[in-house]
Amino acid sequence: MTPPAPKTDGLSFWHPASLIATWFGTGHLPKAPGTFGSLAALPLAWVLAERIGPWAVVAAGLALFVIGHIAVTIYLRHTRTEDPGEVVIDEVAGQLLAVAPAALDPLAFALGFVLFRIFDIMKPWPVNALERGLPGAAGVMADDTAAALYAASLLIVFFIVTERPNVFF
Repeated sequence: MTPPAPKTDGLSFWHPASLIATWFGTGHLPKAPGTFGSLAALPLAWVLAERIGPWAVVAAGLALFVIGHIAVTIYLRHTRTEDPGEVVIDEVAGQLLAVAPAALDPLAFALGFVLFRIFDIMKPWPVNALERGLPGAAGVMADDTAAALYAASLLIVFFIVTERPNVFF
């Protein structure tokens, strides 16, 4: 695979900030990079939940939020953009948080994916306010975290209503 052309101001595809911000190039896939970024998070979430437990999925989502904020700050500075489509670390971190309550239930995992994508695309309040109101990387990362909280909350409601077993309660 030939990597995309280098970014402005010397930030290449292989720069650590670029690799993290685009989740190792996933954001450069054509059409719907946010969906591809969310899909790319699912194997990581599943392995963490299976090997360590659901709290590891939460921890990874929070860690990627912090690491992503740093990488996106550098990426935005070098590319002179506000929220480029190829930046998908926000979707990766958000998707991990959204599916954390799903544990290893395939139906709940799929539902967590769909709910997160709906909230990330529709951006209900305060998701939209965070995206518009916070500058730079904070706005890029925070709106997906809020969308993830909406999705995770509905996923927990799903477990309660369907009386499916869940490791969180």
